[in-house]
Amino acid sequence: MHVPPRDFTAAFAIGTLLNVGIVVLEAVFGLIAHSTALLADAGHNLGDVLGLLIAWAAAALAKRPATARFTYGLRGSSILAALWNALFLMVVMGGIAWEAIQRFAAPPPVHGYIVMAVAAAGMVVNGLSAWLFASGRHGDINVRGAFLHLLSDALVSFGVLCAGAVIALTGWSRLDPAVTLVIVAIIVYGTWGLLRDSFSMAMAAVPGEIDPTAVRGYLAGLGGVSRIHDLHIWPMSTTETALTCHLVMPGGHPGDAFTMRVANELQMRFDIQHTTLQVEVTEDADCRLATAHR
Repeated sequence: MHVPPRDFTAAFAIGTLLNVGIVVLEAVFGLIAHSTALLADAGHNLGDVLGLLIAWAAAALAKRPATARFTYGLRGSSILAALWNALFLMVVMGGIAWEAIQRFAAPPPVHGYIVMAVAAAGMVVNGLSAWLFASGRHGDINVRGAFLHLLSDALVSFGVLCAGAVIALTGWSRLDPAVTLVIVAIIVYGTWGLLRDSFSMAMAAVPGEIDPTAVRGYLAGLGGVSRIHDLHIWPMSTTETALTCHLVMPGGHPGDAFTMRVANELQMRFDIQHTTLQVEVTEDADCRLATAHR
């Protein structure tokens, strides 16, 4: 059964403020310490700040009621937010990777102890921010995404801290751009799934956790249904799914109890919250959509 997501307004606010602070800290001391690893982490955390703000705004917009023009309300804003966040992160990481590659040729001296101190602060901030979302990670995919993203940031900051320690002990400055490229690779790898999934949702693809063949089999197997057509399943938001379908039932319309039962079972079995069924009571009903969608 679909459970309405909890209100994480306070978590978004605190997480945003904490990450703004760490972005400023890492950017300033990344420039002072000549560390592209710190700048990479600052860029990533800037993406987190914008992502949290956009996700926060999208969560607020999703609560707005439907209007005559926006008949589903503004639930789709959460999908656009996820897509924008993924694209933004990819662009930022591309710029940071290019800077790191250029620094391999003539790496400036890196202040390892500064890198260590700032990375440690980033690890604490990201760990605390992740903890704010931990309680909701099992019930809301958006909250789970924020939790995993912030937790991975804490792990990346730990990697930068380790690199700073090695640089402080050995003076090997080329380790900094090397670690930067590793961080970029980790972030791009983690972001690719978000980009792929958010793009699919924006294109109204069936959500990945729903098997359309199973849904089709369930509907076609209902008592009194001879065949179905024009089945569509699409995400209304990152947490809600809609379905429309035509059921051919030559025995006549079974009544409201039947359609209510099917809608409830679709929600229980497949987590589809918004169901619209059209019943056609003759095999030769002139439905123009009977062959339009396969």
